[in-house]
Amino acid sequence: MTAGGCDLVTVPARQGLEAVDILRRGAADAVGPVLHDDGGGTLGFVVPPGTAAAWDLPGSTCTRAEGQGPAAPEPPVEGSAWLVPPEEADPATDPVVLRRALGEAARLIEAADNCR
Repeated sequence: MTAGGCDLVTVPARQGLEAVDILRRGAADAVGPVLHDDGGGTLGFVVPPGTAAAWDLPGSTCTRAEGQGPAAPEPPVEGSAWLVPPEEADPATDPVVLRRALGEAARLIEAADNCR
């Protein structure tokens, strides 16, 4: 991971929290740093640079986050804070693994919403 920035997959907070749980159940080291915005509406998963060029998962965005990089104590995106800080995580979440976790999270949320 370069020190000059990272890519960031942003999803709604509910789906992101489910995905963090799924990733942690799969393997202790499966999740990289995760950001949450000040309003708590979204989560951002740090992924390897270059991920944004091919990211196409509906309901999410992947952008280049310029800044100090994910290993810095300050989050790379202004107005955010660490949910999973870099010192407690891998350098980045594998985008293939994240895509699967986000898909599973969306299915779990849909099933839960349909049971109401």
